Amino acid sequence: MRALLIVNPNATTTTPAGRDRLAHALRGRLALTVAHTTHRGHAAELARSAHADGMDVVVAHGGDGTVNEIVNGLLGPSPDRGADPTLPRLAVVPGGSANVFARSLGLSADPLEATEQVLESLQEGRTSRIGLGHCDGRWFTFNAGLGLDAQVCEAIDLSRAEGKKVTTARYVRHAVARFFASKRDEPALTLEMPGSEPVSGVHYAFVSNSSPWTYLESRPVHTNPGTSFDTGLGVFAMTTTRVFPSLRVVRQLLAARGEPASPHLVRADDVARVRARASRPIGLQVDGDYLGLRTEVEFVSVRSILDVVAPR
Repeated sequence: MRALLIVNPNATTTTPAGRDRLAHALRGRLALTVAHTTHRGHAAELARSAHADGMDVVVAHGGDGTVNEIVNGLLGPSPDRGADPTLPRLAVVPGGSANVFARSLGLSADPLEATEQVLESLQEGRTSRIGLGHCDGRWFTFNAGLGLDAQVCEAIDLSRAEGKKVTTARYVRHAVARFFASKRDEPALTLEMPGSEPVSGVHYAFVSNSSPWTYLESRPVHTNPGTSFDTGLGVFAMTTTRVFPSLRVVRQLLAARGEPASPHLVRADDVARVRARASRPIGLQVDGDYLGLRTEVEFVSVRSILDVVAPR
C-alpha cells in the first residue's frame, strides 16, 4: 500500500523526534513517502500530487489547518461533485493544538496511539465515507462560523505570527475579550434555512459538520449534539450578547449530555444548507482558518464525499 505522509513541521505539538518515530512506524507497514510543508497551501499541492501519482493513502500529520488544506487539495473548489473512488483515503495523525477533526473520528490525541489506530484500521480495511461542509469555495471538515469565532481565529492567527504558542488558555482569553469588545455592536446577520422563515437579529453563527464543535483540552464542547459526519449541517446562532443568557448557554455547551436551548438561541442539527446575509462585513472562518470579511455566505452540506481511515 503506497502512502504519502504530509507533515507540517510548524504544527503546535509536532517535534523532530516524534516525526521520526511516526515515519518509522508507518514505514514498517506501508510503502511510505514523506513530504514536509514549507508554505501556506503546500499541503493542498502535495495532496493533488498524491492523487495524480496514484497514492492509496494520504496521512496528515499536523493540526486542523493542515487537514483542511489536504481535503481542499483532494476535492477542489466546487461542491457540485460526488465521491471519487480514485482519490487516496485520508488518514490523520494529530499534531496540532485542538485536533478537532481527528478526535471527532475517534482517534487518540496522542500521535503514537493514533498511528497504531490508523495502521490497525488500514490492515482491517476500515474506511468511512463521510460528509463535509462547503462555503465560500472551501470545504470544511468540522466547523465554520461568522462573527465571534472568526474574530477569535483572526486573533489567534496574529498571535501565531508573533511567535506566541497556541494554547487552550489563549483561545479562551481571546474569546472572552472579543465577546466583550463586540457586546455593544448591533446584530448584523440574517439566516435563511430551508423550510423556515428567515431569522434576523443574529450576532454570530456557528455552522458544524460534526459534534463536538471543538475541545477545551479534553473537554468536548457540543453546540449541535445531533450533528455528525452522516447528517446535514448544524446551525447554532445567538440573538443576544447579554452576559447572563450567554453564560447559561455556555454552561449547556460544556455539559456532558447537554442539549443547548434558549429563547435567544437559533439551533438546527440537520440542515442541507444555510445562507447568511450580513448588513455589514463580518468575519468568516473555516476549520479555524480566518478567511476575511464577508457580507453573504452560503453553507452547504455535501454527504458521503470523502473516504477516511477511522477506528471502529
